[in-house]
Amino acid sequence: MTTDASLHAGPRSYYRDSVAVDLAPRPPLDSDTRADICVIGGGITGCSAALHLAERGHSVVLLEANEIGYGASGRSGGQILPGLGTDIATVEKALGLSAAREIWEMSREAVRLTAELVERHAIPCDLSWGYLHAAVKRRHIKELCEFRDRLARDYDYRALSWLEGDALRQHVVSDAYPGALYESEAGHLHPLNYTLGLARAAQRAGVRLHEHSAVLAVEEGAPARVRTAHGSVTADFVVVAGNAYLGGLIPRMDGRIMRAANYMIATAPLSEEQAVRVLPRNDALADANFVLDYYRLSGDRRLIYGGQVSYDGREPRGLAARMDAKIARLFPALAGVPIDYRWGGDVAITFNRAPDFGRLGTNLYYAQGYSGHGMALAGLAGKLMAEAIDGQSTRFDAFAAMPHRRFPGGERLRTPLLVLATAFYKLRDRL
Repeated sequence: MTTDASLHAGPRSYYRDSVAVDLAPRPPLDSDTRADICVIGGGITGCSAALHLAERGHSVVLLEANEIGYGASGRSGGQILPGLGTDIATVEKALGLSAAREIWEMSREAVRLTAELVERHAIPCDLSWGYLHAAVKRRHIKELCEFRDRLARDYDYRALSWLEGDALRQHVVSDAYPGALYESEAGHLHPLNYTLGLARAAQRAGVRLHEHSAVLAVEEGAPARVRTAHGSVTADFVVVAGNAYLGGLIPRMDGRIMRAANYMIATAPLSEEQAVRVLPRNDALADANFVLDYYRLSGDRRLIYGGQVSYDGREPRGLAARMDAKIARLFPALAGVPIDYRWGGDVAITFNRAPDFGRLGTNLYYAQGYSGHGMALAGLAGKLMAEAIDGQSTRFDAFAAMPHRRFPGGERLRTPLLVLATAFYKLRDRL
């Protein structure tokens, strides 16, 4: 998704080595062309927007600076769940209970849409259901139970149930958690195969995909013109779906998001016996810390674990040793299992951790800032932008109404201030 094709891709991920979806050719854009809509970014947001727009009869060109799924869409933990990157109470405080309920229901729709797209387009992405929100500290128990009760009372959401003791060990075999919420409407998948599956469906619907076509400028107007090094797209509408990899392409959007690097590892494949001693029911799990850890099993029974974060562009010191030690503490049964893959990637966070949807002028739409919670929501964002471009903007506008502050400190101080704030929450996680 990045607009800077020179960005280092980093170590090869497990996902890149387990691709199961073939695409038709995606040559770089090398001419001037015309389309109804130009989509910038080949992640889930962009591929979903392109697919839904093409299914509505529009001609669509999608430009990706690197490869489809290069960014967070193809590197993440692959967790599919309702909600946002912030507590729904943040939305309720800003927009009121009625609007928050509408947004919560659309987040549930995002999960259902994911399953529908996987089935309709036969995407081989190992979609599986079951998710654990795990308490690490005793105080997390109260917080999680209050969360469950509030969702049941105010949002009529009853897919959460409390587990502890033997009931919890039927889902995760670790002594690290005093309890967890089990969520039946959430799950996990192979994120890169899912993204590639959306791209394949978009191609079959008539979308023209161009990889290695970094956008250099967007000339706003009616129509707009999107320029690359060797060509351009003139379009009635532009969808900006670059997220963390936008790279200052749209100056008016600067400061609305910050990049945060997250890191992942994948073990060698586990035996059936080892897998049962880790996640017996193949659930995904994330803990309740602010800087959280999350993990799941892949389709070939690797433990895929994510955690640690960097806001300053530098890999944390001792990263590999810390991640390996965390797995050893969580699952002593995996002693001696080698780590086959280590990789990282950037996500985009907003100041309040709520997603940032909006439009600039009358014909440029964007969705970004999922704050680590975009695997399902990004697919819905693409669909909502397609609806809005077709004149049905009520649902898109429900998200766009969420107020957003730019990160304070200007270009030079934004990152240091964010690092300082995160250090506080890391300390709180230890208490």
